[in-house]
Amino acid sequence: MALLAIRYLLGLFLDLSILTTPVSMAQELFVSPDGSDLQAGTRSHPVRTLAHARSLARQFAGRRGVTVTLMDGDYFLQEPLLLTSEDSGSPSAAVVYRAQNEGKAVLSGGIPLALEWEPWRNGIYRARCPVNKRFDRLFADGQPQPMARYPNYDPTRQDVPYRGAAADAVSPERSARWQNPAGGYIHAMHPSLWGGFSFRILGKGPNGDLLYEGGWQNNRPAPMHERFRMVENVFEELDAAGEWFQDVGEGLLYWMPPTGTDPARAKIVGVTLASLVELRGSASRPVRYVRLEGLTFRHTARTFMDNKEPLLRSDWTIYRGGTVLFEGTEYCGLTNSFIDQPGGTAVFVNNYNRGLRLSGLHVLGSGASGVAFVGDPAAVRNPAFGYHAPHNLADLDPVVGPRGTNYPMECILEDSLIHEVGTVDKQAAGVQISMSRRITVRHCSIYDTSRSGININEGTWGGHLIEGCDVFRTVQETGDHGSFNSWGRDRFWVPNTDETAAEVRKNPSLPYLDAMEPVVIRNSRWRCDHGWDIDLDDGSTNYIIENNLLLNGGLKLREGYRRIVRNNILVNNSLHPHVWYPASDDVFTRNVVMAPYQPAGMRSGQWGRLLDRNLFACAEADRARFAANGADATSVTGNPAFAQPDQGDFTVTNAALARAIGFRNFPMDRFGVRRPSLRAISDRPAMPTVTVNVTRAGGERSRGSWMGVVFVQPLGQELSAYGAGFETQALAVESVDASSPLGGPNGLRRGDLVLSINGRQASQVDDLEKALASAADRKLTIRLLRSQRERTLVLTLGPR
Repeated sequence: MALLAIRYLLGLFLDLSILTTPVSMAQELFVSPDGSDLQAGTRSHPVRTLAHARSLARQFAGRRGVTVTLMDGDYFLQEPLLLTSEDSGSPSAAVVYRAQNEGKAVLSGGIPLALEWEPWRNGIYRARCPVNKRFDRLFADGQPQPMARYPNYDPTRQDVPYRGAAADAVSPERSARWQNPAGGYIHAMHPSLWGGFSFRILGKGPNGDLLYEGGWQNNRPAPMHERFRMVENVFEELDAAGEWFQDVGEGLLYWMPPTGTDPARAKIVGVTLASLVELRGSASRPVRYVRLEGLTFRHTARTFMDNKEPLLRSDWTIYRGGTVLFEGTEYCGLTNSFIDQPGGTAVFVNNYNRGLRLSGLHVLGSGASGVAFVGDPAAVRNPAFGYHAPHNLADLDPVVGPRGTNYPMECILEDSLIHEVGTVDKQAAGVQISMSRRITVRHCSIYDTSRSGININEGTWGGHLIEGCDVFRTVQETGDHGSFNSWGRDRFWVPNTDETAAEVRKNPSLPYLDAMEPVVIRNSRWRCDHGWDIDLDDGSTNYIIENNLLLNGGLKLREGYRRIVRNNILVNNSLHPHVWYPASDDVFTRNVVMAPYQPAGMRSGQWGRLLDRNLFACAEADRARFAANGADATSVTGNPAFAQPDQGDFTVTNAALARAIGFRNFPMDRFGVRRPSLRAISDRPAMPTVTVNVTRAGGERSRGSWMGVVFVQPLGQELSAYGAGFETQALAVESVDASSPLGGPNGLRRGDLVLSINGRQASQVDDLEKALASAADRKLTIRLLRSQRERTLVLTLGPR
């Protein structure tokens, strides 16, 4: 009977196997640049195109696992590979597009060009282009070549915007040399170095003046920087090795090959596509369980002229696209892949995405950001766009959190190397997070960036985790920023801090309507040499910052609520509190600092909930300097005796001092990328020379009073509190006596930054008296910054 039962079950199984496809039986398809779409897609008979492989995969997707294996070679795409909900896998049967040998299958957005170069003049070659398409970029032997430009590209000048900039880049004298500059581009920095702008040249006007459009790439509108300007794609500027120009009308390419390059042997690729793979679904019809593994992505176009959408009230605008795009996905992934010198953002995670995993990525030389997570502003309650956009605090939607689900949530970026970020777009980041929730960035090495390493754009909607990262050599072409930067210009926030504080007193829950869950930054290493290591800017709220090693720039906390900073080491620097709200609920405790606090625009009275139990590796006078503000009554001073700071080990070996404040050492060898192949090529930050001085107190800022107003002279980074450049010479208003003739409803206010009086620069209090003495009519014209906007006050004083 047992034998008969076995035979019966076996027969039943065989019959069913004919009628159904077992989920566990995976299907493998093969693609090769040498294949044919007339073939079956087997190992020995691969298909040629990814589009045809996708069509074959759809026959099995969702019913059995599908692996599309890309054999070694270059896949030149005519359009992006589009994957939709039809291409979805299932929890037990994923759809995987993978390289047969990691990194050897190359997806390209370019066109290989067979060119017959001929010498033209002055070291320039030219060739007739066989393709009737306009190229945004030109690669020679795998390296991007600069467009004909002025000033010329200098790869050694990492500290200069665009690797070369000049005040006369678009001067009338220079542009007079250009016969037909239409199609050229102007790039210029923001005057405060808050990112940059780009413009497309349309031609010349009747008087020979340049006509151009653009400048929408920055959410803080302003004129071009006076010095940091560059022009490209102008034929008359073709004069340096590597530069090229395409004359589309004549069908000609011009190129000055780099020294030692034989143009006849060079492999030339012209770039047309901005995106290579796009997973596009929606919350109702998501792309599910699709993974990309071991691929190389190369030759993508720049996107700076499409970068138009303002990201709420931050300084950013955005283009929603990337070399790889995820939109409307669930449980998809991109792993162990190389994105080589993308023209725009390398990976863009747009709107609804859940459970996305990005791991083992190497992003090199991105024109815009490395990885961006950006949600839908329609999901934001009371959205506003632009720093000074009208915003009524008395009429806010009181509901906590977002509307709907159209934003990234519970996505992970881990174990990745991202460097040389923002080669074109200067408002860029290694990782950008906006209108998202519970994003994890773990064990990433990020360096050589034009602006921040990691940027959190606003408080919507928190819950992010940043841990184990190594972020350095940031803010290299911009200013007033940090290796980590954030803003929190959310529902509760307006530029006038008194107005916000008054509303929060009425309703203490306001700051947390959008910043629902705390952002945690921990166990990471940061270094910024042109700003702060960690910069929590306007309104940043609900943060926990612990167990971080800050190597140079210190920590800035601008106005916001409930920032808990504990158990961090701030080498050669300190806390920079800027314009805090009263009752901000901030905590700064169990930290090691090496300089006195550096306040700017701070109020008298208690600062935050708790500033105490810290170790000051500086003078006792520095520790006690802000006792009147309730700070550091039980903090201690002394030498932390770091173990091997020159080797990067800042373990505190002075156990008695550590115990006194409750400081606990944390690992010093677990920062950054962990994958062996990426760690082997990843750089490390320079270690600072530690300066411990427990006998000599640091200097204090110049302070003085005039006509009932107390002025202080902010310097360097302190000027950020007022929205001024670090080199600005001005006087800040610390307080205004009620009886001062300079006060009143139309006069000076606390927090104003006085730039000039009667045309005389205001850098010392004596300047004010001199300006008044020279005014026969006792009239004062005061130019100032108030809430980061320039204003002019005209005050007439009474007789002496």
